[in-house]
Amino acid sequence: MKLHTLVLAALVALAGPALAQTPKDTVKSDKAAVKQDKEKIKADRKAGDKDAVKADKEKLKADKAKLKADRKAAKEAKKEAKTDKK
Repeated sequence: MKLHTLVLAALVALAGPALAQTPKDTVKSDKAAVKQDKEKIKADRKAGDKDAVKADKEKLKADKAKLKADRKAAKEAKKEAKTDKK
């Protein structure tokens, strides 16, 4: 077995649980990302860096869209889990 294959197998084994987050966890991390983006925009405005503000606004927009999608997925998962119990 090659070293590359062993490293890849170890990486997959260790990263698997981290990638399998629950919908609630993803929503929580998305909220944190949006909050960081807002703080970054505020800092860039204070510094007077218009290009950075523009880039941060784009990132904020993307993060908000991701948050919205993850909230919807979490809601669907919760609804599905509720119907599975019955």
